[in-house]
Amino acid sequence: MKKFFTTISNIWKIDDLRVRITNTLLFLLIYRIGSFVVLPGVNPNSISKGGSEGITGLLNMFAGGSFARASIFALGVMPYFAKLQKEGESGRNKLNQWTRYLTIGITVLQAVGYLKSQINADPTAGQMEIANPFFTILNVFVLTAGTMFVMWLGEKITDKGIGNGISLIIMVGIIAALPGAFLSEFQSRNAGGGGLVTFVVEIVALIGVVMFTVLIVQGTRKIAVQYAKRIVGNKQYGGVRQYIPLKVNAAGVMPIIFAQALMFIPATITQFWKGGSTNPIVMSLADSRSWGHNITFAVLIIVFTFFYTAITINPNQMAEDMKKNGGFIPGIKPGRSTAEFIDGVISKITLPGSIFLAIIAIFPAIASFVGVTSAFARFFGGTSLIILVGVVLDTLQQIESHLLMRHYDGLMKTGRIKGRTSIAAGGAGQPTI
Repeated sequence: MKKFFTTISNIWKIDDLRVRITNTLLFLLIYRIGSFVVLPGVNPNSISKGGSEGITGLLNMFAGGSFARASIFALGVMPYFAKLQKEGESGRNKLNQWTRYLTIGITVLQAVGYLKSQINADPTAGQMEIANPFFTILNVFVLTAGTMFVMWLGEKITDKGIGNGISLIIMVGIIAALPGAFLSEFQSRNAGGGGLVTFVVEIVALIGVVMFTVLIVQGTRKIAVQYAKRIVGNKQYGGVRQYIPLKVNAAGVMPIIFAQALMFIPATITQFWKGGSTNPIVMSLADSRSWGHNITFAVLIIVFTFFYTAITINPNQMAEDMKKNGGFIPGIKPGRSTAEFIDGVISKITLPGSIFLAIIAIFPAIASFVGVTSAFARFFGGTSLIILVGVVLDTLQQIESHLLMRHYDGLMKTGRIKGRTSIAAGGAGQPTI
C-alpha cells in the first residue's frame, strides 16, 4: 500500500504526466456532461424502449446511456479504419481525413434511422412531430455534430492526454452503467434474491472473471531470437538474445464483435419471415440464454479468432524481417523453416486463447442464468469486459512508460529478464505462457 501511494506521488511530480492526466479527465467530463444534453424538441420519456437486450442495448452500453436518453451524443463514436502504417505520417493523415468524411455520411444515415425508429411522436408530452421536416433536419444536424465533437474529444485526449482517446470514451460509457447495475443487483438480493451473502459471492466471482480476462489479454508466448554480432565503426551491434512476444489473444475483441453481429441475424429474420418468430430453431438462436444460442456463439468466436489472427499476423513477413536483420531462432533454419515454426506456435496458442475468449463471451449468459440481473451480468464478460480490461491496461502501460523514462518505479511488475529485451511492442508487463 505504501508503494502504491509512493507511485501516485511520483506520477503527480512529473509535470507532463500530471497535465496529460488532468486533460484526459477534463475531456472525459465534457463528454459525460454532453451525454445528458437531450435533443431539441424531444421528450426522453417517449423514446422506444424495445430491443434493449439486442443491438439497441449494445449500442446504448457503448454510448454510455446516451442512446436511450436521446442525447446529442446518442450515436456515440464511429469506429476508425485501420491506419496505413506503411505509408508514414502523410498516409495516416490522409486516411484520417477519409475516415472523417465517411463518418459524417454514415452518421447522417444513422441519425435519420435513430430518429425514425427510436423516438415516438407524442405531441401530448410536448414533443415535436417527427413528420415535421424541420425536426428531422435539425436533429440530424445536431446528432452528426455531436458525433464529430466526440471524435474531436477523442483525438484531443490522444494528443494532449494519456491513452487512446476513442477507446477511453467507449470505456467511460461502459463504466457509467456500472454503479446503477451494482445498486440494482444489491437491491434485488436484499429483496429476497439470496441476501447479502449471495451478493458478496457475485462480487468475488466478478473479480475472478476480471483477473482471468487480464490473464488472457496480457498472456504471451515468447520465442527466443538470437542476433549475430556486427561491428560498425567502433561499436558492436547484435550478439544478444531477444524475443518475439506472440499474444495468446492476438485478435482482441474483434471475434466477439463479428460473432455478435451474426447472432443478431435470427432476430432480424423473424421480422420479415412469416412464422419465423415461432420457429423453434430461430427462437433458440435469438434467445441469449438458450443452449443453442451460446454454443453457436462460442463456435463462431473460435472460428473468427483463427480467421482474424491469420489475417493480422504474417509469419512469412516476420521470418523475412528476422533474416534481413541477421536474426534466427536457435535450432531453426532461417527463412521458410522459421516461418513454419512461428506459424505452428501461433496455431498452438490460438486454440486455447479462442476457447478462453469464447468462455468469457458467454459468461454473462451463465451469470444471468443463475439469477444475476441482466444489467449486472453484462460486466461478467463479453465485449464490455474485454474493452474495459484492454483500455485500462493500455493506459496503465503508457503511464508506466512515463515513470520509467524518469527513473521512477512503474505501476506494474514487468517481469524483465536480464539480458533479454523485446523486439515487438506490448511485451512488457505480460505473463509468459
